[in-house]
Amino acid sequence: MIKSNEHKFTKQQIQELLEDCLNKTLGEIDKNNVFGRTKKNPKITGIAGDVIEQSVFGYAANSDAAPDLNIDGILTELKTTGIRLSKKNPKEYEAKEPMSITAVSPNTITGEEFPSSRFWHKLAHLLLVYYLYASDKTVLASEYANFFVKGYQFLEFSEEDKSILEQDWLIVRNFIRSLNNDESRYPEISHLRDKLLFIDTAPKWPHPPRFRLKRTVVSNIVQKHFNGSLEQLPKSYNTFSEIETKCHEITSKYKNKTVAELMTEFSIAGKIDKAIGERLVVRMFGGTSKKMHDIELFNKIGLLGKTIVLTEKGRRTEDMKLFRINFDEIANIDEAFDNSDFFDYFAENQILCIIFEEHDNKDFGKNTFLGFKRLSFSDEFIDLNVKSVWERIRELVIYKELKDMPILDSKGNQRINKTGVPQSAPNFPKSSEGLIFVRGDSSDSTKKPEHVNGISMYRQYIWIKGSYLSQKMDEKDFI
Repeated sequence: MIKSNEHKFTKQQIQELLEDCLNKTLGEIDKNNVFGRTKKNPKITGIAGDVIEQSVFGYAANSDAAPDLNIDGILTELKTTGIRLSKKNPKEYEAKEPMSITAVSPNTITGEEFPSSRFWHKLAHLLLVYYLYASDKTVLASEYANFFVKGYQFLEFSEEDKSILEQDWLIVRNFIRSLNNDESRYPEISHLRDKLLFIDTAPKWPHPPRFRLKRTVVSNIVQKHFNGSLEQLPKSYNTFSEIETKCHEITSKYKNKTVAELMTEFSIAGKIDKAIGERLVVRMFGGTSKKMHDIELFNKIGLLGKTIVLTEKGRRTEDMKLFRINFDEIANIDEAFDNSDFFDYFAENQILCIIFEEHDNKDFGKNTFLGFKRLSFSDEFIDLNVKSVWERIRELVIYKELKDMPILDSKGNQRINKTGVPQSAPNFPKSSEGLIFVRGDSSDSTKKPEHVNGISMYRQYIWIKGSYLSQKMDEKDFI
């Protein structure tokens, strides 16, 4: 039995202590001078949690396997969590990073069952204290003193979420059991990522890994607390296997129907373009939202919907846009790749490819639905194809090597777009240089709203090559 540290409080005492912290900075509530440690250790980690533990609740930091607090007899884990304003919606908060839970200990996990595991003891009852990480750059520990405490919540996972967490944990535990103490295979634990809905493990062996709640999961918790709820599907899904079973059922029912026919089937009116793919999938799963990220389950697990259009010969018709580049983060010289938005996107998200066959490139409504394939990105792909692009973009920005280059035609003359504007683009990595590349995008070619190193440009996005996607689609069977 995991014993409590016996830091006893009533719920009313907890609420009074934390209410007094709201909208004050961590520096203002640090009555025990925890920040004094930053003078000798300017890059010390976990300082925000230390302040809450020592200056608010009055106990020293620890790495005990037991939950931190005893609140009215309920063992409760305290997590001090950074939030930031969302880049997609500045009116919403999102999690700054994944939430570390407990160590992945091969020597002990093989003998555990979920209800009595260290993992579940840490998650069964949570007290989350939120502070606003008000910087786009990595800051020294002393600067956390300027960050405001914005909220707190007592969190217990729903039975549905608990079931997902249990299935995730069992996947890891059962895999470690299957290794029979073969330590040479421990690095393969990180390869389980594409099977896990709510959790991952980090860092990679030989460094001792820890269980973490994915940042997408923590962001979902944050957004529900501050902004309300997302849409629930009428049926629960506890594993990717169950999601894929539903995808297979959908394909069996709707394969070879045209987009126009499917829109009629689900009473969807409006513009017919690639965006309709996500909306159709949501309806096929029983939802009503327009986007998959508005569905709570898909939002939590980072399952992104992307429409793939293949020609009748099975070839991919175009490259895929992934996400907009955050140049404030790029310019942060102290940022580590493993903490970057780039790494998070490829490590935490998976793509549900919604595949259509093209019959008329001028009429998307005539395209026929073929089914689904799921795409995840391996550690090897991220290390070989993503990290190098991230590093090159940083070099160009940080060392002022960025240039706006004219786009030339086959005769060496600068191209002119339809609005009469000469075409140019920054010297970011291009599609000719790798599988991951940078390309600008705008609904108005006369305006360049992004400004980097004094250069005006379109908003810049990370893309993945269509030829690579076509290859991956060929390698994978339909779900």
